[in-house]
This record gives sequence, structure tokens and C-alpha cells, in this order.
Amino acid sequence: MSDSNKDSLLEFPCEFPIKMMGRASDEFREIAVALVERHAGKVPEGAISISPSRNGNFVSVTVTIVAESQQQLDGIYLDLTSHEEVLVAL
Repeated sequence: MSDSNKDSLLEFPCEFPIKMMGRASDEFREIAVALVERHAGKVPEGAISISPSRNGNFVSVTVTIVAESQQQLDGIYLDLTSHEEVLVAL
């Protein structure tokens, strides 16, 4: 394990689900996936799941990636939390 991964509880590389929530819109899925792909490369369709809220006002998008490092995950979450369309990132 490299020094950069010593402080992480995760062992890299590993499968890691990233969940984002936003307002239901035609664009949210594309925005969410594009933000993750900036750091993780192209994500296969089978690694993306979408779930609308009970009333249909919000949607959650979960993208499962093979995370390579804690820095990669930190970069993803920084982009997600700073984007105005992403209400919550888990």
C-alpha cells in the first residue's frame, strides 16, 4: 500500500458505490455520471442505477466505480458537493 493510502480504511483498488441525489430532471443523470467519469473514466451502463423518490420530485443516482485511491474519491466528492445540481453526495 502506498503512503497516500495509509490513512484510508479502504484497500485500493476496490469497488466503491457513489450515491448522488438531486431534483428529478432529464439532465441530472447525465450531470451526475459526468462528474464521476471526470475522475474514474468511462463507467459502464450496468454500474449506474437510478431511483426516483416516492413523490417523483427527486432522484438518486448510484455509480459504482473501481476506486484507485483515496485522492481519487476525495476529488470526486469535492466536484459533487460543489455542483449546484447535486443536493447530497454519499
